[in-house]
Amino acid sequence: MDLAPLCDGGPHLSPIAAGAWRLADWGWTAQQTLAWIEQCAALGVSTFDHADIYGGYTVEGFFGDALALQPGLRERLQIVTKCGIRPRGAAQLARPEHRINSYDSSGAHITASVEQSLRALRTDRIDLLLIHRPDWLMDVGEVAATIDALKRAGKVLHFGVSNFSASQFDLLDAATPLATNQIELHPLHLAPLDDGTLDQAQRLSRRPMIWSPLAQGRLLAGDESAAAQRVRGVLGSVAARLGCTPASIAFAWLLRHPSRPLPVAGSRRIEALQEAVAARSLTLDAPTWYEIWQAGSGHQVP
Repeated sequence: MDLAPLCDGGPHLSPIAAGAWRLADWGWTAQQTLAWIEQCAALGVSTFDHADIYGGYTVEGFFGDALALQPGLRERLQIVTKCGIRPRGAAQLARPEHRINSYDSSGAHITASVEQSLRALRTDRIDLLLIHRPDWLMDVGEVAATIDALKRAGKVLHFGVSNFSASQFDLLDAATPLATNQIELHPLHLAPLDDGTLDQAQRLSRRPMIWSPLAQGRLLAGDESAAAQRVRGVLGSVAARLGCTPASIAFAWLLRHPSRPLPVAGSRRIEALQEAVAARSLTLDAPTWYEIWQAGSGHQVP
């Protein structure tokens, strides 16, 4: 797959990204992790989504250990990572343990987190850094100055956010250009269609990244709520009609939106990533898209 820019002047990423959130749970050796990375890249999935806190601050290190086995591979990959969440009880970046969960978008924390991520990932730059969650104490001027310094040092190439509202995005974007907003979207979580988030993405031509495109697998199995069963049934019937899998239909539903979302597919199974990639060859017509929307919302359009 060819790389595509998230926005004008933004990072060029693969149309489907691989999520590394659960990597610490997979129990792999560095060689097994390297094999997974290489298989993803062979599919055209060359963008990998991380966060400093994933796996209790271990996932970036596991990934970096794998890259160390084949250093030249880094030049074929794009690394996305996030910072800004301080979990309770975590001795993060050699700082004292925190007594409560909190957010930290201070310049000192962003800089320390980036330095730690660079060491763990064994790389000299982060292709795209995201603030993981909105921080209500965020000083936009301080964040902008910090990102500018990291960019001038070549340590961060592009900057964005995750889980920001449209107004929070506008506030920070006015101080420093944002490449994307990584958000949750799937037929069981439809809020971004109505709260202005995707309207803003389309207006600004900033492609959103989508985390949990399969609702952590609940679209396919495990969730027996009425909404999940309705969605699962429609995905199955559409998949049978089009000759593909329900997972591919779920990804195609996301890709159909005119904001041109970039889904993050988090799975150790290469077959699951193949299903995500296969969705790019599917085009759902409007009635089919709304059929899936209706299953998720539980009602017809007004």
